[in-house]
Amino acid sequence: MADGFKFELVSPERLLLSERATAVIVPGTEGYFTVMANHVPLMATLKPGVVRATLVSGGEKRIFVQGGFADINADGFTLLAEHASPVEEMNTEALEAEIQRAEAAAAQTAEGPARTRADQRVVDLRSARAELGA
Repeated sequence: MADGFKFELVSPERLLLSERATAVIVPGTEGYFTVMANHVPLMATLKPGVVRATLVSGGEKRIFVQGGFADINADGFTLLAEHASPVEEMNTEALEAEIQRAEAAAAQTAEGPARTRADQRVVDLRSARAELGA
């Protein structure tokens, strides 16, 4: 277990983390889940939230993601985030603006599956804001 597993978190803008981890807690669309060494292969979608990686080298990295995909296989764990920022670099004003945009989009969306998705995005972003203490 001390060796951990290879973990990479990538966004379209940059590689945010590439280290060995002992555990990674991930905000999946079906709920948070934890990845550890020898995890079964899995692909999952993500919702807005904070990824918490416990590193083999010591310490923890917290990265805010706004959706994406998780790919767990025998080679390790790759998280492809739509947007991602280390928590210490978070701009709370930008998050508030994103929430306001999501609320406006939901209000303008007709009832049905699209409205359900828009409403869920608002809920997910508000939940992430609470988790960040913003």
